[in-house]
Amino acid sequence: MSSSNLAIEVTDLHKHFGKTAALAGLNLQLAQGSVGGFLGPNGSGKSTTIRILLGLLKSDGGTATLLGGDPWRDAVELHRRIAYVPGEVSLWPNLTGGQAIDILARLRGGVDYAKRDELLERFGLDPSKKARSYSKGNRQKVALVAGLASDAELLILDEPTSGLDPLMEQVFTECIRKVKAEGRSVLLSSHIFAEVEKLCDTVTIIREGQTVEAGRLDDLRHLHRTVVSVVLDRDAAVLATVAGVNDLVTDGFKATFTVGEEELGGVLKTISTYSPRTLVSSPPSLEDLFLRHYGGAGRAQLTTTQVAGAR
Repeated sequence: MSSSNLAIEVTDLHKHFGKTAALAGLNLQLAQGSVGGFLGPNGSGKSTTIRILLGLLKSDGGTATLLGGDPWRDAVELHRRIAYVPGEVSLWPNLTGGQAIDILARLRGGVDYAKRDELLERFGLDPSKKARSYSKGNRQKVALVAGLASDAELLILDEPTSGLDPLMEQVFTECIRKVKAEGRSVLLSSHIFAEVEKLCDTVTIIREGQTVEAGRLDDLRHLHRTVVSVVLDRDAAVLATVAGVNDLVTDGFKATFTVGEEELGGVLKTISTYSPRTLVSSPPSLEDLFLRHYGGAGRAQLTTTQVAGAR
């Protein structure tokens, strides 16, 4: 992909804090007008990468380009063209939510009052209340309204739905789809796999400061096996001899197994000769892709995050 078509291009990025390597050759690309997922558990280097993209940290090696500019050298100009929403929002306690939104919007040149008011209504946020009275979810809404009400070419969102209830998460999903339809770009860092799967065109998974998987989500899924659950008219152990069936688990007439994309047609053809009563085929999920690289450690962190986010 041509560099001129990229909203973000990161190549071989390095960053050290003392003897600790936070980034060790990370690569990341985001095409203009697309939504890219950025995944990795705590300590993987996501926050360091985002801070470099925002011009808050200078890298120790490699290159990072944001909207055609250098995030460190061109920070002032670039910040007029981007919007950032963190997962932990701190506001001026004595200002109202509306005043905070207006200040943040003016940093990018002005306030679109019509768009701001529409978003306030959609997110159910009272802008007349002082920020100190807001819950975590309402503080998050302030940052989201400020970012989404802008005409920023690029939105960098770091756990943006943290603290939101499921209804507000749906509003967020609709807003991001509108942003994409307008031809703007979004980098979405999230622990919520369902959110990433719904919204993202591409995904980048990082581990220990390095990119371990990157590409279009549909293409990445092709690298992994489909899970099939079936109930036959006979003992399901018969499937043990079928070519292409992997990880077979049987319980009487019931069976669950995995199968590669290339073997799926042949396996289903064979199963049809056994008069299946039910059959469910589940494509690999983003969680499967993630856990391929993180295993038990990734699952533990995922579970903790999802429980905390279940509210």
